[in-house]
Amino acid sequence: TGIAVGMATDIPPHNLREVANACLHLLQEPEASTRSLMKFIKGPDLPTGAEIVSPRSDLVDIYEKGNGSFKARATYVEDEDGIVIEALPWQTSGSKVLEQIAEQMRSKKLPMVEDLRDESDHEHPTRLVIVPKGRKVDTTQLMAHLFATTDLERNYRVNLNVIGLDGRPKVMGLREILGQWLEFRIGTVRRRLDWRLEKVLARLHILEGLLAAYLNLDEVIRIIRREDEPKPVLMQRFALTEIQADAILDTKLRHLAKLEEMKIRGEQAELATERDELQGILGSETRLRKLVGEELQADAEKYGDARRSKIVEREAAQAIDETALIANEPVTVVLSSGGWMRAAKGHEIDPRSLQYKSGDAFQAAVRGMSLQPAVFLDTTGRTYCLPAHTLPSARGLGEPLVGRFNPPDGARFTGVMMGDPEGLWLLASDAGYGFTARLKDLITDRKAGKTVLNPPENSLAVMPAFVPSAKSLVCIAVVDADGENGRLLTFPVSEVPEMPRGKGNKLFNIPSALAAERAELVAGIAVVAPGGSLVVYNGERSKTYAFSELKEYQGARAQRGAVLTRGWRAVTRLEAIAPTE
Repeated sequence: TGIAVGMATDIPPHNLREVANACLHLLQEPEASTRSLMKFIKGPDLPTGAEIVSPRSDLVDIYEKGNGSFKARATYVEDEDGIVIEALPWQTSGSKVLEQIAEQMRSKKLPMVEDLRDESDHEHPTRLVIVPKGRKVDTTQLMAHLFATTDLERNYRVNLNVIGLDGRPKVMGLREILGQWLEFRIGTVRRRLDWRLEKVLARLHILEGLLAAYLNLDEVIRIIRREDEPKPVLMQRFALTEIQADAILDTKLRHLAKLEEMKIRGEQAELATERDELQGILGSETRLRKLVGEELQADAEKYGDARRSKIVEREAAQAIDETALIANEPVTVVLSSGGWMRAAKGHEIDPRSLQYKSGDAFQAAVRGMSLQPAVFLDTTGRTYCLPAHTLPSARGLGEPLVGRFNPPDGARFTGVMMGDPEGLWLLASDAGYGFTARLKDLITDRKAGKTVLNPPENSLAVMPAFVPSAKSLVCIAVVDADGENGRLLTFPVSEVPEMPRGKGNKLFNIPSALAAERAELVAGIAVVAPGGSLVVYNGERSKTYAFSELKEYQGARAQRGAVLTRGWRAVTRLEAIAPTE
């Protein structure tokens, strides 16, 4: 694996014996195809074992095109200790895998796992034990989840980018790589044989001169004793070359025994045989290729071993749906006026009794189930969603929503919705416009939110209200800027149009001049079902109206309503109370 300027290479390990066999086949069949070579090279072979689980078609593409990717997966067995992982994918750390699994256990994403142990030692280099909770745990599903979410399965990039015989990098297929390597190897062996032949011929030349000296030993000794310059005299007398003459003159006295002649002749015979063999191989391309093949086969037998990574085509690993790991239980989602959210288990909690940050207070609460999404509405009319089970516990102060979302500058979170996706919710602006929408149309996964309600210029969205039934009454309270002339209007919810998004229809008749100056604003909305009641809040004070008592404020949609009782005109918000069973 390597990277350079503008190029990179990723060549996975392969089995030596398989590659050698493929080279031998290519030596015998120079026109062999990639698919025929893959009868010998099944795929990469990873030192740590594990399994290669990619389809054969992916491996064929890699070896034909020179690039692609493959997947390797850990192998495991089941015994009385639990699930025992015996081999990890190449370059995978056992300690990191344990950390990844332990993190999922801490975050309660693996409730079916009871314990995790590392029992690796010298005898068992890899032995990771996963202990399931009980015998009913689906081991296959659990391991498929771990393969998909941890390094127990890894994807390896392959890019067969190599420097060819022309000295340039190129992405090559299997056949081209082996072909160029064999060409290089044949050239290397030829140079080695040429070098050896040169040495053999040089030695034979020297032996020929030494033999001439031994056959005329007395004359050689006489010339050396009497001549001032014996070298040229020896060369002339016995027709020797300078190299041969130097070899004679460098011979030690102890080598002048009669047995040396026999040794010279024996060495001459051996070297002559080697010379003929070398010349024969160098003179025949067939014999040269055969020698390369024999050496390659011998090296494969000496240094090679059996394949370690089995190639098994398996289905892609699938992570377990997160919702399948979490209990679907009742929760109450609480929103504070400062935009902090949290969730409490059960529906019995009183959200006003919770502790809030200094300067913060209760804003809204909604009841639902832990697997349902909580939909938050801001004052610009955008909605944002979070799965209820991901919300922080109500035992603490919660978290700010701005840490999870990216609302517009200056926007505040005004309410929260939850429940049946087909449930209706009333959305309205403080300018008196609104509509009903299905909860499913408000759900989004965008961090910047989804624009649902379009408040008129210079107005804001108010807290949404749940529509419990088609016979419910919409209750709208409007106050003036001084909070002295509060009005209340009720009308059938059937008069409110249903739409997925928009500005909505006029629900309360606020004159445009007053709306533009924000001299008159909607203080709150609620939808009361028959048998239920309406709570009108004036700061911390509250007054409850039974469903039947709302008739005195009933009118048609877009009217002005009736003035509230003196002392209750400074309305701060409305709350609908469901009928008691």
